[in-house]
Amino acid sequence: MPTNGFNRALKLQFGLINYDSRYLTAEAFGFKVNASGVSMKKKQIWTLEQDEKDGQVVFLRSHLGRYLASDKDGKITCGAEKPDPDSRFLIVPQSDGRWALQSEPYLRYFGGSADYLSCFAQAIGEQELWAVHLALHPQASLLSVARKRYAHLSASDGEISVDSNIPWGVHSLVTLVYLDGKYSLKTCDSRFLSNDGKLVKENTNTTSFTLELKSGKLAFKDSDGKYLTPVGPTGTLRSGRCSKPGKDELFDLEESHPQVVFQAANKRFVSVKQGVSISANQDVETDMETFQMEIDKESKKSMFRTNGGSYWTLVTHGEIQSTATEVEVNTMFDIEWRGHRVALRASNGKYVCTKKNGQLSAVSDAVGADELFLMKLINRPMLILRGENGFVCHHKNSNTLNANRSVYDIFSLIFNDGAYHVKSVNGRFWYVSRSGLVCSDGEKPENFFLEFLEHGRVAIKSSDGKYLRGDQGGTLMGDGTNVDVSSLWEY
Repeated sequence: MPTNGFNRALKLQFGLINYDSRYLTAEAFGFKVNASGVSMKKKQIWTLEQDEKDGQVVFLRSHLGRYLASDKDGKITCGAEKPDPDSRFLIVPQSDGRWALQSEPYLRYFGGSADYLSCFAQAIGEQELWAVHLALHPQASLLSVARKRYAHLSASDGEISVDSNIPWGVHSLVTLVYLDGKYSLKTCDSRFLSNDGKLVKENTNTTSFTLELKSGKLAFKDSDGKYLTPVGPTGTLRSGRCSKPGKDELFDLEESHPQVVFQAANKRFVSVKQGVSISANQDVETDMETFQMEIDKESKKSMFRTNGGSYWTLVTHGEIQSTATEVEVNTMFDIEWRGHRVALRASNGKYVCTKKNGQLSAVSDAVGADELFLMKLINRPMLILRGENGFVCHHKNSNTLNANRSVYDIFSLIFNDGAYHVKSVNGRFWYVSRSGLVCSDGEKPENFFLEFLEHGRVAIKSSDGKYLRGDQGGTLMGDGTNVDVSSLWEY
């Protein structure tokens, strides 16, 4: 099984902020570009693409799928559906982490404000500098490019080690925290990585890094101008000696799929400990009882990957085994969401049940106690939600929540017998008010149910069966009657 690229590398998407604290914005009308955005919404998000022949050359694609370009007179357009010679740019990173964008054919620099943007400056001044605000979901797996190993929290050593073959379990989740143009790395137990490799409770100067891009990979530069790198045999993540990023200082962010544990009606955990057969026969949760849930983009069916890299699959006589190395029809399962429990239907149309000996088999025509499983999400102790219009964040002046912000708040997700409680930054809980508003100051926790319906997206149902959605005004509501784009969340 390959150690590198266990999951898909995330496409780098970001907002660009000018010297006037405004975002570069692509308008649908006439494909015009300005620097007037006050926050990062859909129009302010740009995708970085690299030239296949020359890795130094980049293209900037707008949310409309059009490419930023500059002609020889510095006139800026963003209407081309395919990259052409005028859309070739070079990134010139500055010591403070900001970028200058240089037209590759004409060697002029891109800058300006509001509607007055051009690419005609011969030198880099304040107007030609852009701060980079990442737009991807900030929870991911961190892969060292040189070591081809993943970062994980090593609780016993009190450090982040870069020595995992696969990003498995909650300890492999890294959360990027954005503050004032800098990024911090937060572990699953809510500590921050300091540049000396120690994990600390407070986010300070020593835990803040500027993000640099090199050949489409990320480098993290500390306040002394040194870069994070894996050090020593366990790959302790800390600042090294280099003041220029080489291969050792480069990282990929990969999407973090949900990882789950199943408990059957016999109260035992589903496991691969006994070999290839999948059985509910264990009393403790380890990596052997943890499965990665991967949702097929077309069919929306789920595959369950073991920590050895194989998939659950339906074999003869309805038995479920972990023998598949590739995704195919027999590795796909339909999940039925039944409140506190789930039922799984295999490709033969039968429901998966737990036999007397604990073995899982898809032989049932209907759902009874033996066909129900408790499914627990284990690798999202911290919840960050992004909807179609932005992130979920506390409202400044009330107990409600916004669903359209370019910054995010981190909430705690607490498992409760197949349901979840969501805890706010202030230690209070989420609940749905009588008027359908999601509020964040509850003294008692309220049950919410997570339904993983699409690749990278979750729907959240309240205890009265309604879905959480972002309304037109950007408020988080708990009154959705069905699942649509407003009620699906990146998590």
